[in-house]
Amino acid sequence: MEKMIVNEIESTDCDRPVQRRNTIQKKLVLDAVQSLQNHPTAEEVYRHIIRTYKNISKGTVYRNLNMLVEEDVIQKVMVMDGADRFDHTMTDHNHIRCDLCGNVYDVPAEAGELADRMISMDTDFLKKSGFTVSGHEIIFRGICPHCSKKCQQ
Repeated sequence: MEKMIVNEIESTDCDRPVQRRNTIQKKLVLDAVQSLQNHPTAEEVYRHIIRTYKNISKGTVYRNLNMLVEEDVIQKVMVMDGADRFDHTMTDHNHIRCDLCGNVYDVPAEAGELADRMISMDTDFLKKSGFTVSGHEIIFRGICPHCSKKCQQ
């Protein structure tokens, strides 16, 4: 597979420039995460790409997923008792994971706003902890409509 390399120079907090390589492989990985739109695992991204580009390795997919996370292009959704998922939506939002099939979905805005209010209410703990909170991640659990329907049959 032919590599396309474009170097971008970025400044960092340490004022040292960092070169970022943009390759065809990285673009394939990003395109897969965006087109799958289901918070795919690294394995699912790999299986999606390998159907069209037979020469890409799992290691390349994993490396590029991690690079895209480090570059704040996608986000990693760490799921307890399951494989990490990847999300192309970079705005603040929460997730819900189906206990049966393991799929991860975005939480509707109203539920996310409720969770945000609950967290902001616990200011006493935050003050006592000494932490400066920069954000939070919430993963709700439940049974998705598809699995609910299958259970009722």
